[in-house]
Amino acid sequence: MRMRPVLIFDGDCGFCTTSVDLARRLVRPRCEAVAWQHADLVSLGVTEERACYEALWVTPTGRVYGGAQAVAKVLLSAGGLWTMWGAVLTLPPVRRVAHGVYRLVAENRGRLPGGTAACAVPGTTTRRA
Repeated sequence: MRMRPVLIFDGDCGFCTTSVDLARRLVRPRCEAVAWQHADLVSLGVTEERACYEALWVTPTGRVYGGAQAVAKVLLSAGGLWTMWGAVLTLPPVRRVAHGVYRLVAENRGRLPGGTAACAVPGTTTRRA
């Protein structure tokens, strides 16, 4: 069993990679961060389809949180004031809004700073995140 949670992100997406690098420097979450393209998804209990769709937080016991709730887990793991912000993202009324904001960002990440053509899924009008 793993001792630390794992944050899975899209390593081909410049926006995602930049966001994770920024979180590592500023938030300093207590986790291992790995691009899904380099992760053993089977051992993490995650499908490639889900890893393409959203950032994922996998606990040492194998529980998987996706999207905005993965972001909440990143913040909760960091301690200090970040914990408060992570806790707020888990509150039912905020959770719904956070999910909508996450999906909006995820679907438009190729247009955001750091976004690249690799952020787009070929043959579709939506984007992975």
